[in-house]
Amino acid sequence: MGGAGARAQDEGVGPVGGDRGDPEYRRDPVPVSADDISERYLKKAIAEINDLGHEIAQTAGAERVPVLGSGHPLADILLLKHTPQTAEIHEGVAFFGRSGQAVLKSIQRLHVDPMAIYGTNCLKFEGVAEEDAHRWLARELHVVQPKIVVVMGQDARACLNAVRFPLATEVEDRLGEIQRLTPTIDALLTPDVDERDCACSRTRHCVRTPRSGDLWI
Repeated sequence: MGGAGARAQDEGVGPVGGDRGDPEYRRDPVPVSADDISERYLKKAIAEINDLGHEIAQTAGAERVPVLGSGHPLADILLLKHTPQTAEIHEGVAFFGRSGQAVLKSIQRLHVDPMAIYGTNCLKFEGVAEEDAHRWLARELHVVQPKIVVVMGQDARACLNAVRFPLATEVEDRLGEIQRLTPTIDALLTPDVDERDCACSRTRHCVRTPRSGDLWI
């Protein structure tokens, strides 16, 4: 009995029958650092993204290759394309190949930390149901909670608008202009990075972001 009472006092709850509000048994709260809080959020985000990837892979089945999002799960900037390209499908990773190289060149030129970027496609694999595509994109937005979504192309814009994310307003067809998506997330419409006649080929499109300055895409 004495051992149990001692343990109870060590745990800050007082002895059996004691008053937890009694100053004699009250313990000071253990301080939690900002780094500890950030680490907990990061672990939670990683777990949720991994769970999402597992669900997508299960839905895709053995005959289709899922293309999962890549980058930091708590990124400030979320890059959104519509359809995975051949290199992405081969590796199962969004923005692998030419589109990823184009984005990397842009962020290097602007001295943007690659850890501030998360990239994904609206369609995670060939033949995916629209309902699933919209639901999975909504989960990614919920987990990452970016400051801005760079919407690459009209198909990606239509997909994002169809998600009906809570408190969201539709992204309008206004290239290179910062728009309000939700009270905490902005949106920026750019040309489709995968189209041959836009960024990364003969021409480039310059857009200005609130935190990163001019961004050529």
